[in-house]
Amino acid sequence: MRIILCIVFILLFTLMHPISGQAAPTVSANNAILIEQSTGRVLFEKNANEEQLIASITKLMTAIIAVESGKMHEEATTSRKAIYTEGSSIYLEQGEKMSIEDLVYGLILRSGNDAAVTISEHIGGSVEGFVYLMNEKARWLGMTNSSFENPHGLDSDNHYSTANDMAMLMKYAMDNDQFREIIGTKTYTSEGRSYSWQNKNKLLTQLYENSTGGKTGYTKTAGRTLVSSANKNGMDLIAVTINAPDDWQDHINLFEWGFENYDMKSIAKEGQEKYRLEGSDNETVGYIHQDILFPLTEGEMADIDKQTYLLNENDSKDVIGKTMFHLDGHQIEETPIFNDQLDLQGEGFFSNVLSTYKKVIGLD
Repeated sequence: MRIILCIVFILLFTLMHPISGQAAPTVSANNAILIEQSTGRVLFEKNANEEQLIASITKLMTAIIAVESGKMHEEATTSRKAIYTEGSSIYLEQGEKMSIEDLVYGLILRSGNDAAVTISEHIGGSVEGFVYLMNEKARWLGMTNSSFENPHGLDSDNHYSTANDMAMLMKYAMDNDQFREIIGTKTYTSEGRSYSWQNKNKLLTQLYENSTGGKTGYTKTAGRTLVSSANKNGMDLIAVTINAPDDWQDHINLFEWGFENYDMKSIAKEGQEKYRLEGSDNETVGYIHQDILFPLTEGEMADIDKQTYLLNENDSKDVIGKTMFHLDGHQIEETPIFNDQLDLQGEGFFSNVLSTYKKVIGLD
């Protein structure tokens, strides 16, 4: 009888106190991270700043440099060095010419190491020249725990990154329309081929309907590496796993957990609002030009704290102040407050506002 009563009590307690969805997702990966794409907020991490071999997810850096080079419609000639690069290949022949755009599709969809070398030699002048560009790009992006020694990801002592750095790279690259189109392509036919290249990313092609793209990687030493993205209910997530025996399921678990527990919440609404200088009864009218969205759990919304700072009336005609948003004592976002009479079409608007806003937040 006592056992039955205990079971009844447990059931009643569970119904009255449901288990929170915040329990961390299970991953097989040695290193993992999940971020929201637009803000970069880290939703989950596991050994995310450990430097590791990364295999072919390296090619995300190669691809974004190629896309941004302005040379996508130029033809590159395949060298002897390219065709003898070990590992995965799109089976280029020595002396074959192919557009950089087609090579990037072969790089991403089929993980062609020969494509990586051909791209690097054409854009960088040599593999070494391109590697210099890769490391400069990493430094510019703030990838402080990364070092690149080749454009394809074959194992090297001085070629490594972290889950966090690779998420940062993917976040940046996904803001580029052409990169986003390539990374999300399931099948592609090059002008120089009679057959199609099928994307190796099974999340995109078979396993996960919310997938929007990604890049696979594997070497025996690095293990399975994967960077992928997904979208659901207006929220974009990026997941990175390194040395993950069950990486497909890891990413599905991470995405489903993220979509279940977080939503893009509006922490400031577009429109006009009245502000008052501290210690003054005078009100100033300001305007926020767009909703400020941030990924939050249901319980976090009530914990957002905002502080508004106004400039003196004579400091600016365009920006009159800023609002900073905090969660658990940490700043998570900020937005400029504009004069409501601002002419959005006026010549020099963006440069003037940027200059003023830098003064507001102390960058100048």
